[in-house]
Amino acid sequence: MSPPTTETTVAPPSAAARELASPVVPLVSRQFDDASPQARTVAGGCLSVILLGASGDLAKKKTFPAIFNLYKQGFLPNDQLQIFGYARSKMTDTELRNRIRGYRDMEDSWILSCSWQVTYISGPYDEESGYIKLSEQIASHENNKCGTTCSTRRLFYLALPPSVYPLVSRMVRKHCMNPHSLVFGVHVTGGWSRVVVEKPFGKDLASSEDLSSELGKLFTEDQLYRIDHYLGKEIVQNLLVMRFANRFFVPLWNRDNIANIQIVFKEDFGTEGRGGYFDEYGIIRDIIQNHLLQVLCLVTMEKPVSLTPEHVRDEKVKVLRAVQPIRDEDVVLGQYEGYKDDPTVPKDSVTPTFASIILRINNERWDGVPFIMKAGKALDSRKAEIRVQFKDVPGDIFKCQKQGRNEFVMRLQPSEAMYMKLTVKQPGLDMKATQSELDLSYQQRYQDVVIPEAYERLILDTIRGDQQHFVRRDELRVAWEIFTPLLHRIDEGKLKAVPYEQGGRGPKEADELLNVRAGYVRTDGYIWIPPSLKA
Repeated sequence: MSPPTTETTVAPPSAAARELASPVVPLVSRQFDDASPQARTVAGGCLSVILLGASGDLAKKKTFPAIFNLYKQGFLPNDQLQIFGYARSKMTDTELRNRIRGYRDMEDSWILSCSWQVTYISGPYDEESGYIKLSEQIASHENNKCGTTCSTRRLFYLALPPSVYPLVSRMVRKHCMNPHSLVFGVHVTGGWSRVVVEKPFGKDLASSEDLSSELGKLFTEDQLYRIDHYLGKEIVQNLLVMRFANRFFVPLWNRDNIANIQIVFKEDFGTEGRGGYFDEYGIIRDIIQNHLLQVLCLVTMEKPVSLTPEHVRDEKVKVLRAVQPIRDEDVVLGQYEGYKDDPTVPKDSVTPTFASIILRINNERWDGVPFIMKAGKALDSRKAEIRVQFKDVPGDIFKCQKQGRNEFVMRLQPSEAMYMKLTVKQPGLDMKATQSELDLSYQQRYQDVVIPEAYERLILDTIRGDQQHFVRRDELRVAWEIFTPLLHRIDEGKLKAVPYEQGGRGPKEADELLNVRAGYVRTDGYIWIPPSLKA
């Protein structure tokens, strides 16, 4: 069923009207642990979750498990939820359920008990007939569950390549939108339609703007949810609380005390058969321009007026606008040896699988502090972390400098943790300094708490209408403005990737960049060991 034509002709309301019409739940009040299933359930009427690209890896590994876990924990209305899968693959409802169950080893009894809530529709992405059938199935579910007595909600999740976003979005807009939906973000009859799109959002500024323009013609910004799953990670969500709810961080978190900040992503494996996809984008587009830059925003932004999504995203945009153009001398690129052995990778590929980039922020808080964004594949370990290194202590009477600087480290994955590296007296009769840490390891401190997957949190935010952890259009534009000139120089061959061995730290030039141009002081011999859960 097509939406009423009035949806495209009513004048958009003011920002204040939109905010009053679509209240969101503040970050600090959302808990996964302390409420009954009845209290946690998202209220609001019949809910249809439509997953386009349901037969793909993303849907199988991330999206379906996240939806099912939310359902299992009581966050979704079990009497009003229906999940629709749409893809080109020929499959029955039962075959789709077996495909999902086989990946995550979910509890068979539980999967079977809710299997009636999964419906699969096969159809092409470029023909209207499939979308008409999909719309009929959704409408039938809504009529059976709600009739005309309650509001209806439709969540469209595009687990698809970005190249088909405009085509699929046009079909969804024409045939599948909720007839009881929103008019430019304001509730008409209490229902809504929301669309989740996955990264990458383009390959550079021009392609991103083209994609944004295409989607902007079809959906309002209130309806679009550009998902970056790093914003759903537990430690990333803790950043604002940690920074702005603890008094002792307030006077320390600036250029007077911080020497440098690293935001690091490392994988201990290569492309593993995904080389064809990865080679089209490279490590900067795949990881740094989105995941790590979003983390940088939360590390460096000023305190927002409130936790209203627009206030938070306004501050993120402000700090992005203060990032200076990237200089070639602040960049090291690498490509691991054996990358081109992947049959899906061109033999003459110059795509970097490693990058270390220094960003500099030209504002009062951060002037002069280098931010090292580092990401790579086929390295010596798998981890993602934020490492804040403080300046040396003036008047060093204990000769502490040889022990290393104070550092505050936030481990995003694996084994979520926050720890502070401190210089302390070594136990014994002698006055000797040594380095130790104050440690908050989540596995030890929160043994009885199930930490939700990032996709669970973000899908729930979408249903609640909370856009705080999603990328706004102007935020996306500024992010591409930062990296597009560098990416074009790389594509033109002006910057070369140096080879590095698999299983190491990456190119030695990256360590030189870190030490010389960023002033990072490495602590030799210190290794953080997560606390044991044993008594």
